[in-house]
Amino acid sequence: MNRNIISIAKNAILTEAEAVKQLTSRIDQTFMSACDLLLECKGRVIVTGMGKSGHIARKIAATLASTGTPSYFVHPAEASHGDLGMITCEDAIIALSNSGESEEINAILPVIKRIGAGLISLTGNSNSTLAKAADYNIDVSVETEACPLNLAPTSSTTAALAMGDAIAVALLNAKGFTKEDFALSHPGGKLGRSLLLKIKDIMHKGDDIPKVYLGASLDESLIEMTEKGLGITAVIDTEDNIKGIFTDGDLRRLFKKGIDIRDITIDKVMTPNCQTANTEMLAAEAVKIMESKKINALLITDETGKLAGALNMHDLLAAKVI
Repeated sequence: MNRNIISIAKNAILTEAEAVKQLTSRIDQTFMSACDLLLECKGRVIVTGMGKSGHIARKIAATLASTGTPSYFVHPAEASHGDLGMITCEDAIIALSNSGESEEINAILPVIKRIGAGLISLTGNSNSTLAKAADYNIDVSVETEACPLNLAPTSSTTAALAMGDAIAVALLNAKGFTKEDFALSHPGGKLGRSLLLKIKDIMHKGDDIPKVYLGASLDESLIEMTEKGLGITAVIDTEDNIKGIFTDGDLRRLFKKGIDIRDITIDKVMTPNCQTANTEMLAAEAVKIMESKKINALLITDETGKLAGALNMHDLLAAKVI
């Protein structure tokens, strides 16, 4: 094995880091004008590029789409064979090419101009055909590639990706994009679940709610707890108002005190004024309540304050909220 492999790898990272660092000086009026064009776009933002630049373009399109700027990738070669029909005069295009002379992109420039779509280029050559054709060209040139041969696109693709992220983040901020907005486009992720999932979506309801009425025997209450399997039972009145809660922890404490549980009623041993949550709260809020109160289960109320459900930490784990 080449013993220089560690130093070569470190140099590659440092070279790319320096390339990205130099981009900060290019966040200027041209960058702002390009962002304004994208903010004013009434259609979609189409991102395109060939080869390695195409891979970066796909990622930039995905980042834009997930942060509030509707966007998709169009392959420039396919564009010449019908996919240009996807582009309208209300769209804006971001074209990536380090040389600025990609034949496939330059071949569709006249049609883009005829359609009237706005064009932003990210190139490493400000005098290239693509850069000159663009409404705004953002310089993403690098001094050298991280490749020891200075051939494989490495620093240049990293720089283009970083500039694409800078555009996406700038637009995100300008649009007032929030965590809740992000969650709407990521419903399957943990953030989406924590910001969208409500208690009513995962709580036990109807006949699955463990509950007994005031005056019930402790034996009856234990049977209810066992059958429903949540380790708790609500104690309610005849109008479904919550009067208290009894948990398996309460039962253990009774045994420790040596209390005879055979003839005792639930009223005498329940915890009155217990912590509750309501159906419209986020499931993530239930987690915070349980953690702050050091409890493992909650009774859930409806908009009128009556018992509507129950959940415990296992339900939150199953829903992947935590």
